[in-house]
Order: sequence, then C-alpha cells, then structure tokens
Amino acid sequence: MGLLGSIFTWWNGATIGTNWALRGKRRVGTDHAGNSYYEGGLDPNGITRRWVIYAGANDASAVPPEWFGWLHHQIDNLPDQALPPARAWQRPAQPNLTGTTTAYRPAGALERGGRRAAATGDYEAWKPEG
Repeated sequence: MGLLGSIFTWWNGATIGTNWALRGKRRVGTDHAGNSYYEGGLDPNGITRRWVIYAGANDASAVPPEWFGWLHHQIDNLPDQALPPARAWQRPAQPNLTGTTTAYRPAGALERGGRRAAATGDYEAWKPEG
C-alpha cells in the first residue's frame, strides 16, 4: 500500500494517523496471522490501552481468542505467558468466513444448487378455526 493508500484507506490496514499515534507505544507481540499488538498509555479510567494492527483487512474476527482476551484485559500477561499451551486436539482459530468462497453452505443453499430433501409429510399447516 502506498502513501496515498495509507492516508485514505482505513479498511486495508493501519492509516498514517494510526501509525503516528503508535509512536512511543510498546510492541508486545504478533500472532500466527501476522497481526501486531501494542500497549501503552492510559485511558481515562487508568487502564492501559491496547491495540491490534491487522496484517490484512481490518476484520475483528481475525484476532485469535488468546489475543482477544489480552486486548480486552481478561488476562494481564501476554497469552504465551498467561495461558497453558494448546492441546493436541484443538484446531487453530479461523476468522469469520461469511461472504467468502469457503463459507459454509448447507444442502439447500442456492450456491450448492438449491435442492433440498423433499418434505417427509410430518408437517401439517395451521388453519384458523372459523
């Protein structure tokens, strides 16, 4: 992304203003998706401010659960220090896939041909008693 893109487009990464605001803030880590996390300064309640700078499009569902907990002050230390290691059976978190080609499409979806199983006959429509 060029200079003009970083000035005018907020939806595709950090703007030049965001990068300017992060001066003096401490970069604390990155996740497996390449998102960067920062900490520094205090909000009006005296709580340390925390930020995420997305590696690609600004999509909050791209933040893994462990970093979400850190961003929202659910854990005080960084995720690799505060949380136990992932279990062997756990899958890595995925962002919300709605609107993409890999989104879930049930059998009756138009994208899968729009054909559903026939009704089984156990449904009876309500009729008002007149």
